[in-house]
Amino acid sequence: MIVHQFYDKGLAHASYAIIRSGRMVVIDPARDPQPYYDFAALHNADITGVIETHPHADFVSSHLEIHQTTGAVIYVSKLAGAGYPHESFDDGDVISLDDIKLKAMNTPGHSPDSICILLEDENGRDCAVFTGDTLFAGDVGRPDLRENAGNITAKKEELARQMYHSTREKLMVLPADVTVYPAHGPGSLCGKSMSPDLQTTIGKELRENYALQLMDEMAFVKTLTADQPFMPKYFGYDVELNKTGAPNFEESIGMVNRPSKSIPLEKGALVIDTRTKDVYRAGHVKSSINLQDAEKFETWLGSVIGPDEQFYLIAGNDEELERMIAKTAKIGYEKNIIAAMLPPEVATERSPELKYDAFKAHPDNYTIIDVRNWAEIKAGKLFNNALTVPLPELRERISEIPADKAIVVHCAAGYRSAAAAGIVESKITGVPVYDLGEAINDWK
Repeated sequence: MIVHQFYDKGLAHASYAIIRSGRMVVIDPARDPQPYYDFAALHNADITGVIETHPHADFVSSHLEIHQTTGAVIYVSKLAGAGYPHESFDDGDVISLDDIKLKAMNTPGHSPDSICILLEDENGRDCAVFTGDTLFAGDVGRPDLRENAGNITAKKEELARQMYHSTREKLMVLPADVTVYPAHGPGSLCGKSMSPDLQTTIGKELRENYALQLMDEMAFVKTLTADQPFMPKYFGYDVELNKTGAPNFEESIGMVNRPSKSIPLEKGALVIDTRTKDVYRAGHVKSSINLQDAEKFETWLGSVIGPDEQFYLIAGNDEELERMIAKTAKIGYEKNIIAAMLPPEVATERSPELKYDAFKAHPDNYTIIDVRNWAEIKAGKLFNNALTVPLPELRERISEIPADKAIVVHCAAGYRSAAAAGIVESKITGVPVYDLGEAINDWK
């Protein structure tokens, strides 16, 4: 028996392949199915099944494409309201791979239709559980993503109550040595305090996971619903897309317009520039947003830009451009790209440079914008007089920023402030907008 984890750092997403006797089942596949095809070929296996633990909010799955390409059966809870060919997979249902079994467990909490998959080995022993977004290393799934999306909607308090019972009645009663394979690792917005481990055990979680400690249902609900991270704009869109199934990955990214030379840009259209901030500052399209190619690009793209907004995508060279198109497709935004292109002729706008000494000597002469997340802000402001507007809220709250003096934007490490400076600069043109970025430690 082979159990293999595929891990995407950009979305902190884990998917899995289980192989036995030449047959392979994939759990929670990412948008690009090629790694699963390659793994199956490497082990001379046929992909015969795909299991979805729930309609994912944070990435687009390739379950439908794998089915269409290989004929694999898609298994999902009957509660998911799936609009693609599938077989229901709920309490009591079993998939046999020769002498091992994959057993469904309904575990609502993160979503009303969440399932976990218990793996029984050839000796009849429960040896592993694939927990989707129900149980993570150090955390459990957040319960507030399905209030307005999906086949079944539920208030976060109700889902938190369901999570209490799912953990206590389904997962915590498993043997302590059962390996836990979650769908996400640290950095995912599907939880709030995941540990760095990409797999764990039931015993370790019973000892160390805050959500599995002794508490009554009311205390659990209060704990779980408190201090959850922000919800990106694309989450509800991806739930709905995963319910019906996404189009073929290669075909969809192949349809993106890639002009061979510089073209006029539509007036007022959004422009996402993925080059490094230093290159961007030296020459960019006026009013563009600098979302740099980094590990969390997908999350920030779907947090700043809504699923119904169109945009131009800019990268420094052809190789980088193809990579950014593929990253954009991970969250289903490839159809939002008006054109993917190298820097056009009009990319000549230069960002103003902050005079550090003047700012340090007289910070009150500037409007300071703190674009970190609320949890960071609550832990302590770096400038007492800073306006606090987290990056995901900035475009909607831009009118709150006064334009009577120069503006300085900061975050914690520089990625978010680079994006925020472009957003502010596109709407406030009468005063200079400076990106303090990672230089923040110089001013403490």
